[in-house]
Amino acid sequence: MIFTSSQMLALSPLLVASASVVMVMLSVAWRRHHTQTATLTAFGLNAALIATVLVATVVPQAVTPLLMVDGFSLFYTGLILMGALAASTLAHAYLASHKGNLDEYYLLLGISVVGGIVLVSSRHFAGLFIGLELLSVPVYAMVAYTYRQERSLEAGIKYMVLSAVASAFLLFGMALLYAASGTLSFAGLAPLFELSLLSQPLVVIGFGMMLVGLAFKLSIAPFHLWTPDVYEGAPAPVAMYLATSSKIAVLAVLLRFLQDSHAMQQHSIVMTLSILAGASILFGNVLALRQTNIKRLLGYSSIAHFGYLLVAIVANNGMTNEAVAFYLAAYLVTTISAFGVVSLKSSPYKEADADQLHSFRGMFWRRPYLTAVMTVSMLSLAGIPLTAGFIGKFFVVAAGVRAELWWLLGILVVGSAMGLYYYLRVMVTLFLIEPGMRRQEPPQGWENKAGGVVVLGAMALMLILGVYPQPLLDLIQQAVMP
Repeated sequence: MIFTSSQMLALSPLLVASASVVMVMLSVAWRRHHTQTATLTAFGLNAALIATVLVATVVPQAVTPLLMVDGFSLFYTGLILMGALAASTLAHAYLASHKGNLDEYYLLLGISVVGGIVLVSSRHFAGLFIGLELLSVPVYAMVAYTYRQERSLEAGIKYMVLSAVASAFLLFGMALLYAASGTLSFAGLAPLFELSLLSQPLVVIGFGMMLVGLAFKLSIAPFHLWTPDVYEGAPAPVAMYLATSSKIAVLAVLLRFLQDSHAMQQHSIVMTLSILAGASILFGNVLALRQTNIKRLLGYSSIAHFGYLLVAIVANNGMTNEAVAFYLAAYLVTTISAFGVVSLKSSPYKEADADQLHSFRGMFWRRPYLTAVMTVSMLSLAGIPLTAGFIGKFFVVAAGVRAELWWLLGILVVGSAMGLYYYLRVMVTLFLIEPGMRRQEPPQGWENKAGGVVVLGAMALMLILGVYPQPLLDLIQQAVMP
């Protein structure tokens, strides 16, 4: 197989990310130094992000039958790299006092990022499966990285076992679709989905099994039961990476698969996705109402948010790609901020994260900067105007209105109203005062650290995108619109 110079250039984000993993590995073999390893990782991820911007002029490029590097894949590659950069930066302060090896975290993160880049570029089942496993397997170890803490080890084992079952479903579904079509490419399945599914039991079962596997990775109801436990047990930076980059990569490949295979031409598939969307919105919001653990609350919230995204996918019209892309960008910066506050409040590692709601009580009077970030994050997650979350939800609703999905939009409105309650409950807690409570804490010095810059930058982006979203919309229209 011969690669042209244009194809190699198109692959440069993937190649740079892979080279950064090798560079970090060699650095660790030469000398273990936490700050050096974290710096090299951040340098490699930034270099891959710059490469993503630079190669936009040479795409689209088909690189083997497995990968398609185009504006769609480059946009989501950029989101994955931004989430990974935040996870790397926040982990440096978080792991500083962890009693164990520190450098392996960055190796696992780098390998997972490589898998995510492969996944969003996939147009073939082989590329999908390789990318998904490269993305997921390192995350098992990252979730259990603070293994001396019982709930972290439990979360890692639980996620590994359930994810392995989901991968088995996915692989079996691919095999059945291959048996029915004789091809592993997404586009090659289009003739199958243009016929009636009633006469094609292999296609029905195969697509259903694939949907189960991908829905698990996205924590779509009813395949969401792992989410709150894993989010609670994982270190805060890992939970943030799992909620952002990992899910963004899976949703992107699901969207490409549905569009390339013309699966949305089947009414039964549209109804199935509609039911999953409604169930995710209701289950996620209802179960979040009584949560007193911030990480569990954000876990249930993520179930609802990916239900909202499914509404845009079900709409399947000219606004779908734009709505999904903007919503994921807004969700990325918002989730980085929210989990970033939990991470910084828990830094350095103290055996257990400061993730209980009472840990945030009166935080305004002790750490006003973190309180500002968390407040804006909750407003954005609730979809309050002047935040990125509002614009993202507006596009999802607009896509649903154009497709006349009235019952789904009714569920979305009810779910958003429930979400408003528990997001505001977190905000109110930040400003409460208890008798005898100290108004000031010793200076934390977080404002001068990279993690503080990350959460403040994410908060600024939330507000900028909420007030002036046009530059991002222009980028999305150039990148992901067909």
